[in-house]
Amino acid sequence: MRRSHATTVSLLAALTLAACTNAKDVLEPSAIAPQSTQAVPAAGSGTAATATAPATTAQPSATAQPPATTQPSPTAQPATTTVPPAKSAAVIARTRLQVAPIVGASVEAATPLTAQLQTRAKQRGITLAGSAGQTPTHVLKGYFSTMSEGKDTTVIYVWDVYDPAGNRLHRINGQQKAPSVNDGEGWAAVAPETMQAIADQTIDQFATWLGGQAG
Repeated sequence: MRRSHATTVSLLAALTLAACTNAKDVLEPSAIAPQSTQAVPAAGSGTAATATAPATTAQPSATAQPPATTQPSPTAQPATTTVPPAKSAAVIARTRLQVAPIVGASVEAATPLTAQLQTRAKQRGITLAGSAGQTPTHVLKGYFSTMSEGKDTTVIYVWDVYDPAGNRLHRINGQQKAPSVNDGEGWAAVAPETMQAIADQTIDQFATWLGGQAG
């Protein structure tokens, strides 16, 4: 009874082994069909793609450089009017200057001043109107004062230029500082050279102003 049972088990095992041998095509990996790969449809086909390739991120274009700033054209400078020397000389030649009595200066200080005014005027071609009946074209009136500071004395002056009708046309002013002389103060401390220097400056400035009137 036990032997018969053992025989039966052996037969079953043999049958099972035979069945496995016949089914080797199923068990071998080569027999297993590979998974079908889902094809991505070509561009332009009607079927929508199941997997969409990521869009390539567009590279940012180079930052546009701001347009070059246009430099403003330099503002045209007004032309400087230059008076021709001939016109300036003609105006000076027609000038007859009368020097009015000096106000504020002592006689001792006014004497070298007046003398040098005449000398400098002739050097610049300016005629001084005297008492011979010449009608002046310009009248020069001077106002003077002094200021002492330590060992120096400063002469302050103002000249007004008038026309024959008494209208003021121009003003010349300035000051001349020099060491005091004679250990004095005020006009007693002013050297003749100081007053002569003032005369030269006065006539030079007057001639320059006359030249500007020629334009």
